[in-house]
Amino acid sequence: MTGAGALSILDRCRWLPFFRAHFFADWTGASWLADFYNGSTLLTTLFIDLRRLIMQDYERLGVFYLGREYDLAAAAPKEQLLLYDTKDLTTHAVCVGMTGSGKTGLCLSLLEEAAIDGIPALIIDPKGDLGNLLLTFPNLEPSDFQPWIEPAEATRAGCTVEEYAAKTAAKYREGLAAWGQDPSRIERFKKSADVAIYTPGSSSGLPLAVLRSFACPGAATLENSESLRDTITAAVSGLLGLLGIEADPLQSREHILLSNILDRSWCEGKDVAVADLVRLIQSPPIERVGVIDLESFYAAKDRFALAMRLNNLLASPGFSTWMEGQPLDIQQLLYTPEGRPRLAIISIAHLSDSERMFFVTLLLNATLGWMRSQAGTSSLRAILYMDEVFGYFPPTANPPSKLPMLTLLKQARAFGLGVVLATQNPVDLDYKGLANCGTWFLGRLQTERDKMRVLDGLEGASTAAGQTFNRSEMEAILSGLGNRVFLLNNVHDDAPVVFQTRWALSYLRGPLTRQQISGLMQSRKESLPAATVRSAAAVVANSAAAATSSAQTRPVLPPDVKEQFVPARKSLPADSKLVYQPALLASGTVHFVQNTLGISHSEKVLLLAAATEGAASDVWSGSSNVSESGIEFEASPDASAAFGALPGEFSRAKKYTELTTAAKDFLYRSRRLSIWKCAAIKLSSSVGETEAEFRLKIGQQLREARDLAIAKLHTKYAPKLASAQEAIRKAEQKVAKEKAQANEQMMSSVVSIGTSILGAMFGRKLASSTNLGRASTGMKSISRAARERQDISQAEDSVEACVEKLKTLETEFQDETKKLQDQFQADAVNLEQVEIAPKKADCDIDSVILVWLPTAQTSTGVITPLYE
Repeated sequence: MTGAGALSILDRCRWLPFFRAHFFADWTGASWLADFYNGSTLLTTLFIDLRRLIMQDYERLGVFYLGREYDLAAAAPKEQLLLYDTKDLTTHAVCVGMTGSGKTGLCLSLLEEAAIDGIPALIIDPKGDLGNLLLTFPNLEPSDFQPWIEPAEATRAGCTVEEYAAKTAAKYREGLAAWGQDPSRIERFKKSADVAIYTPGSSSGLPLAVLRSFACPGAATLENSESLRDTITAAVSGLLGLLGIEADPLQSREHILLSNILDRSWCEGKDVAVADLVRLIQSPPIERVGVIDLESFYAAKDRFALAMRLNNLLASPGFSTWMEGQPLDIQQLLYTPEGRPRLAIISIAHLSDSERMFFVTLLLNATLGWMRSQAGTSSLRAILYMDEVFGYFPPTANPPSKLPMLTLLKQARAFGLGVVLATQNPVDLDYKGLANCGTWFLGRLQTERDKMRVLDGLEGASTAAGQTFNRSEMEAILSGLGNRVFLLNNVHDDAPVVFQTRWALSYLRGPLTRQQISGLMQSRKESLPAATVRSAAAVVANSAAAATSSAQTRPVLPPDVKEQFVPARKSLPADSKLVYQPALLASGTVHFVQNTLGISHSEKVLLLAAATEGAASDVWSGSSNVSESGIEFEASPDASAAFGALPGEFSRAKKYTELTTAAKDFLYRSRRLSIWKCAAIKLSSSVGETEAEFRLKIGQQLREARDLAIAKLHTKYAPKLASAQEAIRKAEQKVAKEKAQANEQMMSSVVSIGTSILGAMFGRKLASSTNLGRASTGMKSISRAARERQDISQAEDSVEACVEKLKTLETEFQDETKKLQDQFQADAVNLEQVEIAPKKADCDIDSVILVWLPTAQTSTGVITPLYE
């Protein structure tokens, strides 16, 4: 008789209440048998709770929460989180996926995680949809979404804009909850980093002054001939591309001429303004190109045509926006003046193809220069992300952007700069260059050709990392990917992982229009400081205006009084005349020494003071500092100009000796060098380093210490957690063994009792010795089954104890992690500002000369500087 048959009889027998009351309090019919096979409800509940506890633990130090692992066979996400180590991004990443694969959502989630971890990012946005990072609504109200809803989209959904906004808000609230996130995480993202949209060549977003000058690169680039050559080549190629000239660096005379001009100027430490470049093309600071004289290599007539072409570009009506706005300074883009990290979105969707190439090339070169000025680190310092890299890093062609991009991929790791490239066109990527990428995020691909190119790139990256590559397995996985499901191949991990991306914190509404960008940045643009720069020379002009006399002819000075003329930088107004006003310029050096802080620093000093009547006694007290590059001279003044009155004492050579001594005393009394000092970690700032920059340096050192401490913490807890998990496994095996024994004993008891009952009911003798013996044996078996049931309970208690131990270890691990997080907070570090005064012997004045400053003077005596 089967167990089910015996149970069917037992259900109808009068002993049923007895079994229910004494052995199976939760028994309904034959359900107890299923309980034996399916396991303990209590144990299952404990494990579910434990998995949930672990799943929600994604706010860890040094990791990005990108989603959950995914079971392709079951077409469902697993409970295991996909946590990506931030340090792995220093070996760069590439994200490939066709339209609709979820590539944008994944990359935005990565940038959100970077912001939450305090890591800034430089984001190049050719399509305009990365501005979605600004669409973050912690309250998740329908009114937050409504302004960004497309009416056509609502109509297609068969509802009004208001109804569609309500549905979208509910969808986002449910989506975040499904991925273990809540609205407070959106608020945390908004507070962790500043997010801004910059639009070079346009005023819709925050403007960038791209063509104000070709700034001289840093010392690290200048001292490396290969780096300097690469920087010059990329800058010149980008400029000529903007002019519509396809130039080969080795064959084009335009390219060779401009390269020589930049090389000469930069080696002399000079920035090259674009307007100056027009003049330098006409009159280059070189006489020969190679072994050929300049005129034979590039005739003056032809150089003039090139200069006119550049001048026409500068004079075009829409080109002025390229000269306005914040300077193209990578440090200022990555951090606010207060040192807060920023996601700087550089939107270039509005530019033409040639303008995009020109700007991206300049930006990549600027990033290279910034990178080389940073100290080396193994932790992630910043991210350079470029969406839709199609055309900028092709496999065969060599556009201007390719060389600096390749250099970044090869060198940025040592400086903690992670490069992330995304595209939906894998056939247009240089996979030899992408062999430098250690992380590949691969989504659904459009064609078989795309898949083959991706596999080629993966194989190259694996070979470069010294790993084996299973091409057939990878091909099978790529063929099964769906929407928002990606294959993560990380050279730092043991094996590839398939995962589904988490719900983004930002509202992914698609590309933003220029009007929408303008609306998002409007308040930011209104809060920008007015573009009024009060130069040092303006102080002189104001002083001169207060004490000017009627204009006169140029005074005659003795040969020992040296004079210079400053050129006018502005046009003379129609109702004014040109008047040169006298001023005094002292040049010298101040040396600061502080041995305890390791400071030995010299500063070049230029002091500009008004040469007015009555100022001779303490002329330098009202002086202003001038940068060395901020003052220029010309050989002679304008022939039609008049001159302001020069006090007689400044016409004597002896007076300038007195002025030299007075300037030295003024430097000794007033000059100070400010240094930031952090006693907690025994570190002082570099000369010229701001508080925000110093805090960034401290933050980087603390982040490196944090990563090391996390690694030690993992090493400490790994064996403990493994031991606890092994104990659970053994306890589970014991439970299974006890259940099997109990099941076997109970089945034997049931069959024995059932047989005795049948014998009594259908046998000849109701109380035969055989029936009584069988009943007695059955009752003994039931007693043994009861003991087996008790053994199961004890084994399950053991499992529960092991699970509790594992929970305790997890809690201890999280507590120690929280302590590390509190310990390595850069904002909590106290800074002290130290003022270093020079010794009098360390203040030197080389010369004091008379300079003439051009001004516009109206008939009523109002003076306006023309030299700023």
